[in-house]
Amino acid sequence: MIVVPVKEGENIERALKKFKRKFEKTGVNKELRRRQQFDKPSVRKRLAMEHAIYVQALHRNQD
Repeated sequence: MIVVPVKEGENIERALKKFKRKFEKTGVNKELRRRQQFDKPSVRKRLAMEHAIYVQALHRNQD
């Protein structure tokens, strides 16, 4: 459970912003979106391979 202590006199918008930031860091929304659609293992493997190739190309261009 996410707890955001609100100090006396603190702006409620600021507390809400802190809550949203903490919630985003937990990754709940990202996980939920990922689980809404089933991807075949072959598709996941292909996407992972494409991502690895992309990352390697980025690192080669930096040198």
